[in-house]
Amino acid sequence: MCKLINSKIKTGLFAILFFVAHVTGSQAQNEKRFEISKQLEIFNALVKEMEMFYVDSMDVEEVFRRGIDAMLGGLDPYTEYIPEQEMSKLRMITTGEYGGVGAYIHKRDKEGVVITEPFENMPAALAGLRAGDRILAIDTINVESASSDRVSDLLKGLPNTKLKIKFLRPGEKKPRTVELTRKQILVNQVVYYGVYNNAVGYIYLRGFTDKSAQEVKTALEDLRKNHHIQSLILDLRNNGGGILESAVQIVNLFVPKGKEVVSTKGKIPQWDRIYRTSSEPVDTVMPLAVLINGASASAAEIVSGALQDMDRAVLIGQRSYGKGLVQSTRDLPYNGSLKVTISRYYIPSGRCIQQIDYTHRNADGSVGNIPDSLTSVFYTSKGRPVRDGGGIRPDFEVPEEKTLTLLYYLLNDYVLFDFITDYVQKHKTIAPVEEFALADEEFEAFKKYAKEKNFSYDRQSEKILKNLKDIARFEGYLAESDSTTLKELEARLTPDIERDFERFKDQVKEVMAAEIVKRYYFERGELIQNLKDDEVLAKALEVLALPETIEATLRNVSATHP
Repeated sequence: MCKLINSKIKTGLFAILFFVAHVTGSQAQNEKRFEISKQLEIFNALVKEMEMFYVDSMDVEEVFRRGIDAMLGGLDPYTEYIPEQEMSKLRMITTGEYGGVGAYIHKRDKEGVVITEPFENMPAALAGLRAGDRILAIDTINVESASSDRVSDLLKGLPNTKLKIKFLRPGEKKPRTVELTRKQILVNQVVYYGVYNNAVGYIYLRGFTDKSAQEVKTALEDLRKNHHIQSLILDLRNNGGGILESAVQIVNLFVPKGKEVVSTKGKIPQWDRIYRTSSEPVDTVMPLAVLINGASASAAEIVSGALQDMDRAVLIGQRSYGKGLVQSTRDLPYNGSLKVTISRYYIPSGRCIQQIDYTHRNADGSVGNIPDSLTSVFYTSKGRPVRDGGGIRPDFEVPEEKTLTLLYYLLNDYVLFDFITDYVQKHKTIAPVEEFALADEEFEAFKKYAKEKNFSYDRQSEKILKNLKDIARFEGYLAESDSTTLKELEARLTPDIERDFERFKDQVKEVMAAEIVKRYYFERGELIQNLKDDEVLAKALEVLALPETIEATLRNVSATHP
């Protein structure tokens, strides 16, 4: 009898607790809905009052867009509103395709919109358009003062439609006109693949679209069948990511069917997913090195991190970006779309490599990295310790060469671009990219050209020194005898183009050579040229030449981990 009473009491208590929880949850939900309705009502009233009484006329679309961007920008950089007129950009990101002429363009302050890079075998290049050509008109529309977006919209269109481009070539006074036929522009994601040291395959992947996995597979099969490679380098440096499913498919080329590659977890449990390899692999035993750097992000980190967690590849380069967030698109009224962060992803060891904590902002609205002290240790399939919260750390780290201030301004101010445009006018051809080498005479010619253009550049060290002098003067130190140290330092930091060109001659020549090669052999040639003196590639070739090094790296080094 007591047991029956106790059972009834427990059942009653459970029912009460369930009722209280249900009521509490419903109340919280109702309060949340009320708050949303309240804020929307306030916003609606505010817009009406502003539109009616504000002293100047308002561009309603611009005002709303600014408000939407500010609202979403306070969440994370990846959640964004995409209106109907910008949907083509989203489609290009996911497919790598669009209808147009195939060229990068840029608006220069005085020169208008110029072509900066035509794509190989695409309409612009086939019609003879070159980097440096200034676009004056498209069909009957004058675009001399138009924005890059406006010109881009006019250049794009349905494949097989014709257009005329009126342009002015540098060094010429009379404009030219060419007729082109737009085509479906497919931007290949495997920019280049080849063989090094007779037996090491190399594949460079720029991004992850719905065709990337097939491109990598085709390159891999060709390298195995026709070049008999014994090992492979997959280069994911400067790869900003893309489609998650594409990353899973690429991992699948190297690991058996049925392996978990990545899982996602978000607010809606029904949307949580586990992604596994679903096909038979191409090769599960070939030694594999993956190259990464600070610009390797998202899907690139899923591939490199999953292969590291599975002990299938050694990673070489620098720590990756640290983007562990997943976005999905949601349809909006009037054919717009919301790209919204819906979950975090976790690679096989269980770690999430998201480096920046957007959920906690500083007083000024900025966000910071997750400190190493707050990261946790996870373990690969063989027991190697790896950490979360800070991108993917390579097994072999190669220090990254910093971009020189001198080079930044030579590129950003178009000084090098214009010099090479003149160079191309004078040189119909150059040696094959494998044989091309920049002569010292060309370096000297560029140095002279920069001086004639009165090239100058902003030096941070000079600014910092000036601040230091102001502080030292305020505190009375400049009056003392040791102020000569500051004077000596000032002399060393005073801009001197002749001195700085000579000091950084090798770096300037490398960039010059790559930019020249790109004009003749396009992006593929530029990449091949840059790989000639690539320290990360050299390290990968060194590691792959020593199987015992790879074996030792991937060996279980923590047999006692949980």
